[in-house]
Amino acid sequence: MKKKAFKKTTESDSHYNHLEKMSVKNLLLSINREDQTVPLAIAKVIPRIENLVKIIVQQMKQGGRLFYMGAGTSGRLGIVDASECPPTFGVSHGMVIGLIAGGDKAIRKAVEFAEDDKQQGWKDLLEHKINKKDVVIGIAASGTTPYVIGALEACNKKGIITGCITCNKDSDVSKTANYPIEVVVGPEFVTGSTRMKAGTAQKLVLNMISTSVMIQLGRVQGNKMVDMQLSNNKLIDRGTRMIMKSLGVSETKAKKLLLKFGSVRQVINNI
Repeated sequence: MKKKAFKKTTESDSHYNHLEKMSVKNLLLSINREDQTVPLAIAKVIPRIENLVKIIVQQMKQGGRLFYMGAGTSGRLGIVDASECPPTFGVSHGMVIGLIAGGDKAIRKAVEFAEDDKQQGWKDLLEHKINKKDVVIGIAASGTTPYVIGALEACNKKGIITGCITCNKDSDVSKTANYPIEVVVGPEFVTGSTRMKAGTAQKLVLNMISTSVMIQLGRVQGNKMVDMQLSNNKLIDRGTRMIMKSLGVSETKAKKLLLKFGSVRQVINNI
């Protein structure tokens, strides 16, 4: 029986044509109209996101880490989400790690053919001493990125839990991951430009995963980022307001306590 050809909806022709003839207003309205479909597509796969979040929490409570892996836009989105976890939730920089095909230089500039190396993803994970407590999420809009597939396959062989975020149905990445998330957003406004709807979908799902995991790990109290790092004046001011509201003290007193104890949580727990 002939194998059915894999069709990438992310590469399908745009619903719009003659873009160069559109007015700026119509361009913006059309892009916005397409963007509004993204959260609706994500809503359909929330049960899958839930399952992945639960297993990540379970593994992290045992000392595991979360890895994001991708190439191009997908890799950059993983790195952004990982880099925001320490300042937002006060966790160590080694708790959520983003890896991109081609290494750190690929964050700013595309590295030719880096995503086509099926062995490099696992090599990158080995540099971080990957182990069975960890969880690895492959991010690939197409679902066909060799860098990601190779890493997930190697993880599966070693008994390491794998997940993925992709924007095509029944892709090789989805078939490889233990916990696949497929957010099918359809053709892009500019045909094949997956930095648009697909990228937005991946960004939103990453936000959902990391935020839910950190809340489950106790890194939020009420609705406040009580463990955020005091790395600039804006965050010191935010922490000061949190303490003022929580303890009913003056701004001067709140700021003094915050700087003394180093975090909103420590102030609240010690006063």
